[in-house]
Amino acid sequence: WDTPALTIDLDRLQSNIERVQTYLDQHQIHNRPHIKTHKIPEIAHMQLRAGAAGITCQKLGEVEIMAQAGIRDIFLPYNIMGQPKLERLRQLAKRVDLSLTADSLYTALGYSRIAMEAGVVLNILVEFDTGKGPCGVQTPEQAAELAQAIDSLDGLRFAGLMTYPCNEMTDDFVEQTKSLLAQQGLAIERISAGGTPQLWQAHEHQTVTEYRAGTYVYGDRRSVQVGMMTYEQCALHIQTTVVS
Repeated sequence: WDTPALTIDLDRLQSNIERVQTYLDQHQIHNRPHIKTHKIPEIAHMQLRAGAAGITCQKLGEVEIMAQAGIRDIFLPYNIMGQPKLERLRQLAKRVDLSLTADSLYTALGYSRIAMEAGVVLNILVEFDTGKGPCGVQTPEQAAELAQAIDSLDGLRFAGLMTYPCNEMTDDFVEQTKSLLAQQGLAIERISAGGTPQLWQAHEHQTVTEYRAGTYVYGDRRSVQVGMMTYEQCALHIQTTVVS
């Protein structure tokens, strides 16, 4: 073949999928792989056949493609705003079992409106920040307040908490939020965490019930550097030609 060329070792790919699934199964943590690394429906189906509870997508276009491929249990952990995106979300909500993330009442109100229009109930997880600062409420008090607001909105159901990355702050944040919500009679049934570099430490977090990782299917130099995998386990390579 001509170069540069991207190649995937299918045997290594399958082995990576099975290895992670076995680990999470052993620790009774649901696997919800993030497909933003590969974006390929057949690989997502490989992950589901291995035992994944569902998949994670990062944007609406990925959800639409995976839905077309017959995948029904999809988590979209990103605040969706604006009428064009909410309209696409409304159409998807009628086709798949969709769970979403919000870190503000503004986002939740948009979800409530399209859920009512679609005649569905959407499961909403509150995103909390563990120090990296991408999105997420900043305190357990804010998380509890937003969870109660979500549960009171038409068409929505508070389904749990979500964060990235999973680190030493995760369990304490969850426990504090649980305590606050217990006073209001509201339970947290799902704690979703993620990150390939921290994957083998998932079992050390007693509150985590599901894990989202994406890079593990292929592997990369970062995954090798942190000891998540070896170069021999990396499934994706770029073949090049030295010309001089």
